[in-house]
Order: sequence, then structure tokens, then C-alpha cells
Amino acid sequence: MNRSNQFTPDQSATSQEVRPIAPPTARVWHASYSPGVPYEIDTEALGSIGDYFERAVAQHGPKRAFVSGATGTTLSYNALDQLSRQVASYFQNVLKLAPGARVALMMPNLLQYPVCLFGLLRAGYVVVNVNPMYTPRELEHQLKDSGAEAMIVVDMFARTVEQVRDRTPLRHVIVTGLADAMPWLKRSIGHFVIRQVRKAVPPYELPGHVSYLDMLQQGARNAFQQVSIAPDDLAFLQYTGGTTGVSKGAMLSHRNILANARQVQVWCEPFLETDVEQISITAIPLYHVFALGSCLTFAGMGGTNVLVADPRNIPAFIKVLRSYRFVSLPAVNTLFSSLLNDPAFASVDFTALRLAVGGGTAVQRPVAERWQQLTGTPLLEGYGLTECSPTVTINPLHVEAFSGTIGLPVPSTEVSIRSTDGQPLPLGEAGELCVRGPQVMQGYWQRPQDTAAVMTTDGFLKTGDLAVMDAQGFIRIVDRIKDMILVSGFNVYPNEIEEVAMMHPDVLEAAAVGEATDSAAGERVVLYVARKSESLTQDALIAHCRSQLTAYKVPREVRFLPELPKSNVGKILRRELRDRMTASSTGH
Repeated sequence: MNRSNQFTPDQSATSQEVRPIAPPTARVWHASYSPGVPYEIDTEALGSIGDYFERAVAQHGPKRAFVSGATGTTLSYNALDQLSRQVASYFQNVLKLAPGARVALMMPNLLQYPVCLFGLLRAGYVVVNVNPMYTPRELEHQLKDSGAEAMIVVDMFARTVEQVRDRTPLRHVIVTGLADAMPWLKRSIGHFVIRQVRKAVPPYELPGHVSYLDMLQQGARNAFQQVSIAPDDLAFLQYTGGTTGVSKGAMLSHRNILANARQVQVWCEPFLETDVEQISITAIPLYHVFALGSCLTFAGMGGTNVLVADPRNIPAFIKVLRSYRFVSLPAVNTLFSSLLNDPAFASVDFTALRLAVGGGTAVQRPVAERWQQLTGTPLLEGYGLTECSPTVTINPLHVEAFSGTIGLPVPSTEVSIRSTDGQPLPLGEAGELCVRGPQVMQGYWQRPQDTAAVMTTDGFLKTGDLAVMDAQGFIRIVDRIKDMILVSGFNVYPNEIEEVAMMHPDVLEAAAVGEATDSAAGERVVLYVARKSESLTQDALIAHCRSQLTAYKVPREVRFLPELPKSNVGKILRRELRDRMTASSTGH
């Protein structure tokens, strides 16, 4: 179907950033930009995320800022301002944490997340986002590595915190319930249903913990004191496997995050009608940098973020989509595919949709083609990584169909395709994709050697991805240089899986590789093992891994070999295992 109210970009659009006319340093991709999109942004005018948020409050106070997709509960910009001040005051005046202290957030897409996020950032703290599904082992590593002194966690996952708290730097724990953001009567009913009827909250003991509502109450007793925050001060420790497979914190400053938000804003603004509510459906977890970046982008424009806590419940998700004339839907390929596979999705109103953006993993052409046929809107692929806050490239919004590329570098971003010896390659030749721009991280937290390993001498970040650029500046990812496995849009690193497998007493050697599947998940984890005892079974080893790994990292199959292939120096050769897997699947 064709969209009946197709919006044409305003070619006379103006903003604080002005596109120069044929600048002498123009990159090849600039000629492919949409009309109205500037080549550069003004990074000196960005300030801090607190400044950014307060400008949004001043300009859009009564408007909806965040909405719970599950309950319809709404937070205006004014309400978010007040509640976040109470959070900031509590940490300043009650806990007396100094600016720069790390505070972990461990929750799904609830209204409490933006309240805590903006409160902490306004007070100068560093946010450490934590996946709520982490096992105790994974959580312990992140809390120890970050040095987080405090954390805010949803009660459903408080038991995990209990299991590791004594082995971490944590001194303060705030616990929130799923219904805490609801009005008091609905909140009481909600807590009863969740805890007593559904039994969804495992029992836990966290002596000295404070409830989210008590935190707000105590924070309201004192005024929030404004903190001087420089643009280059640290805002997030966003954990990633990076390009070497070791879990580490990417140091993202206020400038990094706001530069990327502004880059995406100017990319989209010529295509957005200013007289309508800019509603973005946030179904990707906010602890993931893709969703975090999208959320902050729309908050700065006075938009409305509708939070979906469980997008895997497709019928409920579609019900949310039916309730809003949404402008933006960022998601991963698997989620787009799941929506398309439900007949009810066809009943959603797509007339306001301008930005259907796929990231996190490659968008599959059959999914993109089905998406455009049903919605009338192209499915645009972008590319980013945690170390880039995250966006590096997006397809321009004037394109009429899926291109199979990751698009063009966003404003103020340079990319360079380089050979193995670090030399820039001509257009059309494949090499490592390297990135330089204001969104590139400051480095890895307390890991100078790892930082040096991914940065070139001229300031480019080496992404570890093999890419090629055409004459118009469009980039296509050819392959991953490293052994990272992509499962449903999440990065899975073989080193971690192998380490967990080796914890089993009957495992001699282990190697994890990715196997392509016909499903929307993209790849699955296959674990090759040489065992000490023939009594070790696949089921037993998978159960062991499940106790130590988040579900998407758990191997789906274990294949036993007498010995794993190795190099002359004894390094296990994952490449040979992948070749073996390919030969087996083709019958050779």
C-alpha cells in the first residue's frame, strides 16, 4: 500500500546548523544527503544532558514525555522534571554521593527508568546500565568493574543483587516495583496482583535497602542543588564486548551522547511535521544503547516515548501500536519479522510513520520488502555500536525502498575503509570500517591497552567490521572481522561462553561459533567441546551454561569432538569449526 499523506522534506528547512555550499572538504557521501540535512553539527553548543533536559522542560513542559505502553500511565515533561529532581536530591542529600559516582540501573522499560536516568545525570552521576536478565556471575563482574556504589533495581530481579552484593562495592540499593509509577489505588492493586497472584517477585533479602517511593519522599524534603557538569564529563559506562570480546565499559560523555542525539535529529527534522506529536515506540530495552539514544533524541525534540516492557508478547505489543499514531519505530530485524507474522499487525495505523529504523543486526531483505508492502514506509537500516553512542550511519529518509546498505555517515562523522595495515582503501574495496566523530567514546573504563588497541593514531575507532563504500558514499557491511555472534540483535562473544563451559569439570576444551539459521534470530550459538568424561551429555552442559549465562547467550547445540583444531601455537581455530559446520550443512 502507498502512504496517502506522504510528507515531502522542506528543502528550505533551517536550523542552528547550516549546510555549507560545496565545502572544499566535502566527503563523497555528502552529495547523497537528503535536502535540508547539514553536513556538520555545532558540538560546542551542546552542554550537558541536564541542560538538554531542562531546555526540553522549559519548551514542552505540559506535553507528554513518557507513556507506559502497558498501563497508559503518562509522565509530562513537568512531572518528569519534578520527580527527577527528587531522585537527584536523594542521592545528593541523603546518600551524599559525590558527583562522578557510578550508579547502576537494572530495570526493563518502566517509567521509573527515565525518572532515575535524568535525576542521576542532572546530579552529575555516571549511569551504569545493567541488563535485568543477567545471571549473578555477569552482574558481579559489571558491578565490580564499574565500581558502582549504588543501584536501582526492579524487585523481580532483586534476588540476583542479593546473591552478589557482598562481593561488590555496592553500598546502597533502591528497589522499585513494576507498579510504582501508577496512581496509588492502581499501584496497590498492581502490587497485589504481581506479588501475590502471579508470584512474579522471587523472595529476596537486601538489608538496608530503600524503596523507590521512599527515595522520592526523602528526596522531596531537600532541594536539588544544581551541579556544574562539563560536556566532556562522563555520563555513562555502557558495557559491551567491544571488538576484543572482553566485557568492558565504554566511557560515553555528555558530549558524546548529545552529539549523537543531535546528529540523528538533524537527519530526521526535514521529514517531521512540526504540528503533530512526535511519538516514538520504544520497544528495545532502554539499557541497550540503541534504545537509549533514540529515547534521548526524541526527548530533546519534545517528543513522546511510549515504553514497551515486553515486546515479545506480540499481541499485547500490537495493541499498544494500535493506540498511537506513531512517527518512529526503532527495532531489530527479529522484532519487525515477528510483527509481520501476526495478521493483527495489518490493522495498525501507519499514516504517521516516518522512521522505521532497523539496527542492532542486519535487516533482512525479505523482511524489509514485506514491511514496505504492508506499511507503505521503507524499512531503513542503520549502523552503530556502543562505542559510538551508538549511531554511525543511517539510510537517508528520502530513499524509496530498502537498499541493502547501512546508509551514509551522519553529520560531523568521518568514516575510513582501511586495509589490515591501516591504510585508507579506494572506493569499492573492502576493508575495516573506521569511524571518527564527536560521538566516539572517550575509551574503555580503566582499560588503556584495550582502548589503544581499537584507536588509530589519527583518532579513528576501528569497528572490527569489514565494509565497502560505493561512489555515492553508501556503505555495505561485508562480514564481521572478529568472531562475534549476533543472536536476535544481541552481541554474543565466544570467549565468555567458552569460559563458562570450561567451568564444568568434565570439559577439556571448548569453542563457541555462530551458525546461520533460517529463523529471524539470524544466528545461534553452537558449542564444540572435547570432553574429559564420556558421561558428559549435551543436556547437562547446556543446563550448566544456562545457570551462568543470559538466555540469548546459551548454546543451542553442543557438538563433541575428540580434539578441537588448533594452530601451531595451540590456539583453537574457530574458523576451521565454522568451515566444518558449513561443509556439513551442504553435504560436502
